[in-house]
Amino acid sequence: MNTIFIAGHAKLPTGMAARSVYETLTITAEIDKNFGVIVDASCTLATEHGRDFITRLLKGHSLRNGIEVPLEQLKKGYLGKASHALIAALKDLYKQYETLHQ
Repeated sequence: MNTIFIAGHAKLPTGMAARSVYETLTITAEIDKNFGVIVDASCTLATEHGRDFITRLLKGHSLRNGIEVPLEQLKKGYLGKASHALIAALKDLYKQYETLHQ
């Protein structure tokens, strides 16, 4: 198998629809071992549209290049209540990736 699966977590803000199901927001990514490219990604946002947005934002990005680009795209493009949780979960996911590649 040429991929690894990593998850990043963050606490959801109160008043979110997803909070009735999950206490935390999770972003998961399947990552190519050789190049650090995100092959597929998902998250625990309540709406399918929100989940698809995050998938499209992350898919194809190489974590070898850091996470500044997807973080900036997330900050500019996602204007929902979960934006801070998504940012924190993405940072946590990247931290997990860095731990594996030190």
